[in-house]
Amino acid sequence: MQDIILSTKGLKKKYNGNYVVNDLSIQIKRGEIYALIGKNGAGKTTFMKMITGLIHPNAGCFALFNDEYEEKIPIIYMHKVGAMIEETGLIMALSGYENLRAKSLCVGEKDEGYLYELLETVSLKEEKDKKVKNYSLGMKQRLGIALALVSRPELLILDEPINGLDPQGIAFVRNLIKELNEEGITILISSHILEEVVKVATKYGFIHKGKLVEELSSSELEECCKLSGKTLEEYYFELIGD
Repeated sequence: MQDIILSTKGLKKKYNGNYVVNDLSIQIKRGEIYALIGKNGAGKTTFMKMITGLIHPNAGCFALFNDEYEEKIPIIYMHKVGAMIEETGLIMALSGYENLRAKSLCVGEKDEGYLYELLETVSLKEEKDKKVKNYSLGMKQRLGIALALVSRPELLILDEPINGLDPQGIAFVRNLIKELNEEGITILISSHILEEVVKVATKYGFIHKGKLVEELSSSELEECCKLSGKTLEEYYFELIGD
């Protein structure tokens, strides 16, 4: 049996009578870096909110870690899933370390040394005592990722983790994603910046108007672009009909 970290079946979510996510079914295997690709408003964030329990679907279900399909995330799996969705969840009046400490108390992580390891992982050890309100955008993004890692998750979900970052910040997050994956963490990321995602992802799900229009491995995507003579961006726009 394949080791499936996340499997969704017909997930739907609507607001004001319109489906933002419509019949979305995907599978993510252990060890993958799965990139959910779509324009702003395609339904990426809504999908991630459903599988992390922040909102409930109108229809459909999903399964985590080869368990039974559910309509909402089972509590027993909460610590196995780390997420940074939309806002990073930071408390601006606290320092970087204090934010991690607060999260550790919530999830039952008692190893303070691990928190310092996380600060080092995201290159914030020197700024650990600085108030987060004085952090740059890149520093906040990195601390947000560290927060998502406090529970030692097996599945890490990152919503537009490089959005708004400068080239140096993008390169740092890109390399961090690769390193975390090499350490055994399965990663789901969303992005609309195709040229960056292609540098890390091993599998792609292209989403448009809440629907999955194509799902390909990195090698399959490379072959499709080669055969069609199109760039990744051109191939994507052809898929969605723009």
